[in-house]
Amino acid sequence: MSNIGAVNQAPGAINHSPAATTLIGQKPNPWFNVLAAVVIVAGIIYTGIHLADDLSVVRDTFIPTWVKVAVAIALGLGTMIGWKRIVVTVGERIGKTHLTYAQGASAEIVAMATIGAAEMYGLPVSTTHVLSSGVAGTMVANKSGLQWATVRNLLMAWVLTLPVSIALAGGLYWLLRNFL
Repeated sequence: MSNIGAVNQAPGAINHSPAATTLIGQKPNPWFNVLAAVVIVAGIIYTGIHLADDLSVVRDTFIPTWVKVAVAIALGLGTMIGWKRIVVTVGERIGKTHLTYAQGASAEIVAMATIGAAEMYGLPVSTTHVLSSGVAGTMVANKSGLQWATVRNLLMAWVLTLPVSIALAGGLYWLLRNFL
């Protein structure tokens, strides 16, 4: 039986490959799911990551440039195709009025500063959460009101993301540890 915990602690190991899985389920076009799966499998095969007891191969691996480029292209193409849903939600569905240029600029500046501070201190943040909160803040400051159905959906997503991710990751780890 392999020690998946030790493999994940090795620098450049399997813990970096799931970054490409953020493509799956995020884009409306199913071809991006196929591309994400190909990138994940190819990256794992190329870097020689496996769940073996000998970690000498894993310790010296890195994410190849072509994998980073493929993921960046897939995310960029997905955003080019699915941008309207994001723009409509952030710009029209959070507040009761449409987002103005000044509100958009304020929300973006706050998002930039917040994400920069989080990066400086090594804290994980979601750019979507930060920007959506900034937009909601500008709507409150402008006294234009919030669409509570959208805010409730955003809050539920934020609240449920952490415990659901913990449960799913813990369950997957348990399955891999006990059956591989």
